[in-house]
Amino acid sequence: MGGDYGPAVIVEGAVAAVREYDASVILVGDKAAIERELIRCKAHGLAPEVRHASQVVGMGESPSQALRRKRDSSLRVAADLVRDGEAAAFVSAGNTGAALAIAMFVVGVLPGVDRPAIAAVLPNLRGFTVLLDAGANVDPKPKHLEQFAVMGHVYARDILGYANPRVGLLSVGEEEGKGNDLTKEAYDELKNSSLNFVGNVEGRDIYNGRCDVVVTDGFTGNVALKISESLAEMLGSMIKEELTRDLRSKLGAALSMRAFDRFKKRVDYTEMGGAPLLGINGAAIVCHGASPVKAIKNAVRVAREWATADLNQHIKAALEAEAAREGREGGRE
Repeated sequence: MGGDYGPAVIVEGAVAAVREYDASVILVGDKAAIERELIRCKAHGLAPEVRHASQVVGMGESPSQALRRKRDSSLRVAADLVRDGEAAAFVSAGNTGAALAIAMFVVGVLPGVDRPAIAAVLPNLRGFTVLLDAGANVDPKPKHLEQFAVMGHVYARDILGYANPRVGLLSVGEEEGKGNDLTKEAYDELKNSSLNFVGNVEGRDIYNGRCDVVVTDGFTGNVALKISESLAEMLGSMIKEELTRDLRSKLGAALSMRAFDRFKKRVDYTEMGGAPLLGINGAAIVCHGASPVKAIKNAVRVAREWATADLNQHIKAALEAEAAREGREGGRE
């Protein structure tokens, strides 16, 4: 029911995921409104299940109030389904803060995780970069950044297919010792970890393919993400404007249309659908409020891939291995 266009776009995107990916979907929200959208989408025979929820969390509502006062919201009911094992994941384009709070306190967090993190998957020159945290934790501790790095490593390996993901720490310079107290202390944590840590990286390294995972605090990560989204929109608009400026430009654009289509697909955030919320005892994809049908469809796909890959068990194992290794090294000291 959330997002700028729910439930119309949400239902249509979910139906598309059922059709294209053979996904099993439970639609949670106002039953009458959802069933009207299912009729509009001609979903007869696909039989996505509908669970009624009498409340909706607004985009501007306080996460704590949503958690306490709206126990029959579509977000809460969806999280209950994951907690109870009736669903493997939930996907939401609604209030991100409320989704995070409800996921943490209803679904719970994985053992060894202090703070879940939002992981944004961004295109780079060689493939994709996982940027985390992208907004869940604005004031984390160095140990939390190490946990983010482990979770990002597992996601990049299991979902994106990188054998030994390169992990970088976002800072104001590449040299060791650059940055604020958080990055300096986190650098030491990551340097002594078993991860493929490549050191400090700068903002440009998110997109040049130097590393596969970029770790930072949620404040910096969210700012970087929003700047990136705005830049992509601006570039798209400027390219379109120049290609339609005169007849010669239009003819050149027509000849290059395939290349432009490929470019658009590479930078289109809807291909990934949304941002995974790593660290909870289930799977959750947080989508942009203005997500179109394609984004919702692909968010369902990514959630399905997450559950199929048994990602959480791999994250849990990686965190346990890292803790055991640190314990052994601490004992030797």
